[in-house]
Amino acid sequence: MERLMQYVWQHRLLETTDMVTVDGRKVTVIDPGRLNTDAGPDFFNAKIKLGEAMWAGDIEIHVRASDWHRHRHDGDRAYDSVVLHVVDRDDTAVRRHNGEIIPQMVMKCEPEFHIRYHELVDRADIDLPCAEEIKTLDSLRLTDWLTSLAYERIYSKAAHIEELLARYTGDWEQTCYVILARALGFSTNSEPMERLAMSLPLHFLRKHSDSQLTMEALFFGQGGFLDNAPKTDPYVEELIREHKFFAHKFSLRPLQPLGWKMARMRPHNFPHRRIALLAQLVASDFRLVRKITSTESIASLRELFRQPLTGYWACHFTFGPGSERNFDTLSRNSADILIINVAIPLLMAYGNMHGDEEMTRRAVEWLQELPPESNSIVTLFSNAGIGCKDAFTSQALIQLRRRYCEERKCLYCRLGHSLLARHARRR
Repeated sequence: MERLMQYVWQHRLLETTDMVTVDGRKVTVIDPGRLNTDAGPDFFNAKIKLGEAMWAGDIEIHVRASDWHRHRHDGDRAYDSVVLHVVDRDDTAVRRHNGEIIPQMVMKCEPEFHIRYHELVDRADIDLPCAEEIKTLDSLRLTDWLTSLAYERIYSKAAHIEELLARYTGDWEQTCYVILARALGFSTNSEPMERLAMSLPLHFLRKHSDSQLTMEALFFGQGGFLDNAPKTDPYVEELIREHKFFAHKFSLRPLQPLGWKMARMRPHNFPHRRIALLAQLVASDFRLVRKITSTESIASLRELFRQPLTGYWACHFTFGPGSERNFDTLSRNSADILIINVAIPLLMAYGNMHGDEEMTRRAVEWLQELPPESNSIVTLFSNAGIGCKDAFTSQALIQLRRRYCEERKCLYCRLGHSLLARHARRR
């Protein structure tokens, strides 16, 4: 029981409205302190307010107040620094070794709380064990948390861009090129796409960007796609010849197997056309940062990412026989995902670093204008009664799932914290 009380105190799973000492002073926890697993008080360096007075010191927790004497703390100077004694049963007053009375507060913990905690946390990465209870939470609390999560996600993406920018010595276009390549892999091939882009720096590609065939040969050759491509295909023969020339000239070596995934995937989602789009963007003077930061509408961004593929890839999903008709480069939904994962974070990072508040505001407004993403995470929360009206909310739900549920950080989630707090105190 004492360990449970320590847990409740450590994670602030208390109703703050009725936290008072036994003599009627309101208790406000500024900092619960650091849990001590050795000899001495249970929590070091806590900060609390008793009434209007601020106290800094240690916290000791017992089931019965009389345990203070039973453990002989009243004669131990190590406990003179205790500023609050937290107990389940107030059966006696407690004093320091010099006779001073120590403030005492009764904290009633529910014995079943620990069981409830494990029911929630142990399965959080598998399903959504709080699904039924989420519906009972105050809608204002839910909205406030989702807003915080959306900003947390967009700022984390912007921070990643700033890290890449430092890596590439302030080269915004190279940074944009890498995050675009990763985004074009979507969730399935994001890692191989990013590694491929990193192996072919933009400054190197620009020296040869006057030929789209050269761009395609470099990307497909370095990505390992030409090894098993049909050699009877004239286009493949050209790519092999072009890649062989550049590989010899610049000592290029195809990357180790990148683990491209195509099993159980619709042909529209094969990586070939994503790579062809990246090659085409590089060949057509890759200036995406300027285009993104100067664009005023989502429709213009969609056109940027959905530009038609030309040549071989206009009617092919992979190497080999093609179709008699041309296909869209990306669906509208896929283009929106690129806006969410490339344009908006880049706009936020660029605005932050240049002190442009209008630009950061536009990034948030675009998220609120875009329709919600359609994926398993959004569906999971929708089934639990959490509606999703826009990409701002779907990004919040992804952040909640990835950074809290899957990492089993229910205590750090405002929803999980609220639900657990219901079980923390005896009614």
